[in-house]
Amino acid sequence: MRRAAFAVAAGAMAVSLAACGSAKESGGGSGKSSSPKKGDAITVGLLLPENQTARYEKFDRPLIEKKVKELTNGKGKIVYANAKQDASLQNQQVDTMITNKVDVLIVDSVDAAAIKNSVQKAKDAGIPVVAYDRLAQGPIDAYTSFDNETVGKTQGDALLKALGSKAKSGKIVMMNGSSTDPNAAQFKKGAHEVLDGKVNVGKEYDTKEWKPENANSNMEGAISALGKKNIIGVYSANDGMAGGIITALKAAGISNIPVTGQDAELAGVQRIVAGEQYMSVYKPYAPEAAAAAEMAVDLAQGKSLDSVAKDKVDSPTTKQVPSVLVPVTALTKDNIKDTVIKDGVYTVADICTSQYKAACDKIGLK
Repeated sequence: MRRAAFAVAAGAMAVSLAACGSAKESGGGSGKSSSPKKGDAITVGLLLPENQTARYEKFDRPLIEKKVKELTNGKGKIVYANAKQDASLQNQQVDTMITNKVDVLIVDSVDAAAIKNSVQKAKDAGIPVVAYDRLAQGPIDAYTSFDNETVGKTQGDALLKALGSKAKSGKIVMMNGSSTDPNAAQFKKGAHEVLDGKVNVGKEYDTKEWKPENANSNMEGAISALGKKNIIGVYSANDGMAGGIITALKAAGISNIPVTGQDAELAGVQRIVAGEQYMSVYKPYAPEAAAAAEMAVDLAQGKSLDSVAKDKVDSPTTKQVPSVLVPVTALTKDNIKDTVIKDGVYTVADICTSQYKAACDKIGLK
């Protein structure tokens, strides 16, 4: 996959947010004229993969809905479905939306390969498809996500930093995401590029359906196989799994070892404050959602994506897909104020509940 290089820094997030704004000014926004073929009264089908991860219902869905309304002078309609981690159900949902003649689809696939035939059906019906967050197979028209190998590298770099001179003094456990998610493969690839040769990987898992309970079971198995005294750190591909991993570590009496994460979920941020989780990857959902909404509206209205999609990405089935790739930031206790609080994702009150107040006070989060 070919992708643009992005700086992994808070400053890069600001650039990304500004870039979304400039794209709007150059071709998007509620004031842009509609094509004769399709006006503002379009119907956008939005299909999200699951509701186990907090981000989809809390951030992605409302952000996309808001942006579509903004771009269509309040006339655009969103038809929403959540697949609840069921690829077959998601295919049925696509079929239903095709039958109901939506004008465009935004699809975050449960299984990138399993969705391929449904994407082809949409294409045959003249309905363009925006692949959201995960690179769906089939003839997609556009794609937006984060630079996923950079996510893995960011996690790997953070884990190495936390381990310091002890990096080869024991074993780490790698808890990757679901094998059906192409993003998980990219996170894993990026992490291995950083970690290989610098740490000893004792056990490694692809975690079924990204479920925290599966990560918990895998971690229990790793502790039994490696011995609790030999584990010095855990690469966890996201925050939900980190929660299950940390529960297993606590039950075994293991503490003070770095555990990575991703998504900056509230529970993950609170564990970072408490010192139970070392880091997460903060992925600003606003620019990702804005890009998906703008590309969807432009496609529905028969417009070019040139002002929005500055990158090209190859999927296993489609080459040179117009894409928007958003940069990410390593989130630790040192930059909570400058990331999730500054961007309005959470307030101090959200994070520093009574259970975490003392820990918040200790790191100056007030």
